[in-house]
Amino acid sequence: MRTIRAAATGAVVMSLALAATACGGGSTDGGGSNDSPKTLTYWASNQGASIEVDKKVLQPELDKFEKRTGIKVKLEVVPWSDLLNRILTATTSGQGPDVLNIGNTWSASLQATGALLPWNDANLAKIGGKDRFVASALGSTGAQGQDPAAVPLYSMAYALYYNKQIFADAGIAQPPATWAELVADGKKIQAKGKQVLGAEGANVAENIHHVLVFAEQHGADFFTADGKPDFTSDGVVAAVEQYVGLMAKDKVIPQGNAEYAQNQSVSDFAKGKTAMLLWQSASANLTSQGMSADAYGIAPVPVRSGSPGAGAQVNSMVAGINLAVFKNTDNLDGATEFVKFMTGDEEQKILNTAYSTIPPVAAAQSDAAFNSPANVVLKDTLAKSAAALPQVADESQFETTVGTAVKELFADAAAGRAVTTESVKARLAKAQQQMPAK
Repeated sequence: MRTIRAAATGAVVMSLALAATACGGGSTDGGGSNDSPKTLTYWASNQGASIEVDKKVLQPELDKFEKRTGIKVKLEVVPWSDLLNRILTATTSGQGPDVLNIGNTWSASLQATGALLPWNDANLAKIGGKDRFVASALGSTGAQGQDPAAVPLYSMAYALYYNKQIFADAGIAQPPATWAELVADGKKIQAKGKQVLGAEGANVAENIHHVLVFAEQHGADFFTADGKPDFTSDGVVAAVEQYVGLMAKDKVIPQGNAEYAQNQSVSDFAKGKTAMLLWQSASANLTSQGMSADAYGIAPVPVRSGSPGAGAQVNSMVAGINLAVFKNTDNLDGATEFVKFMTGDEEQKILNTAYSTIPPVAAAQSDAAFNSPANVVLKDTLAKSAAALPQVADESQFETTVGTAVKELFADAAAGRAVTTESVKARLAKAQQQMPAK
């Protein structure tokens, strides 16, 4: 999912635990209706550089939908810092939208509330069928063995963005392929007075995305096969220690980035302050901040050794945005038609071009418009070396507890406090204790 959101609060976790099994934008019986066939409410996530940018992207498309169907869509773009809490409040109050964007990592957690329309074979057939979507995107739509809780809308993957001029000035001929190479390149970059690698140390979700990748590279999982949290295994501890160690030990992430949570690292990179950035589908954001596409290169995220691939060579989480319908919408047919419109080949090309994301719809993804060098790297990553976050009911609590633990470790590093194997394990043990009892 997009990573400009702030940490979810404890209230979010409690809301999820108490979420009702039927709710949404319309009727109170949870069954859905067509009582208001001429209107829809839509909560869109903040995908662009600002909410105003999103409105400029989306409103013409919503007007197009209204012209075709006669259905007026009332748009609200919700900041990531508010979105999960807003959704969870809606699941308990019944006062929500008809259609909404959700971060794909939340799919299983929101599915567990029972508030979202299941996309069974019959519902999928109404929007063209399951086979239209790329398999990796479908893997982050809900718990395994259950009907999807949402359908993919935008796909993203992490990549390493690097400033060509800073690299040239430091005598670096190519982007690093391993973490050891990145640290070595960092010394050359610092010798030229530039910052090395940007990060969002106070952004809980961003932390989770990165430590998932490091855990995969260490052959570790955050959950056991039966869905129980396992945050203190040797592999997980080593993964978190390595990521935070980029600041605490290797000194390639500036200490000030421990407080970043709202895209400041992207702005630093766009302004030429920082040589490298680990981000998902950043091109549109960089362009909006005045950085020319010729000024930076894009490469796969480094691995511990070798080159990206499956298993320990995973270098991204499967990032993306899904589109969901509240089960008790009062315009069920219209909501389904809107999902069909937004995931249609034409709209997929328009929207994913605007956001520099990758269409999760196979026919749109194969379009020549998505064969730029940046998109080739992202598509290759999604196809070969990306892993989904755990699709378990407790996923959002996992993001909160472990992401906060990593945030606290970054704060330790920024304050000059030692980040050791023992201190990492202690933070993760505390995070595990905060998870719901099984």
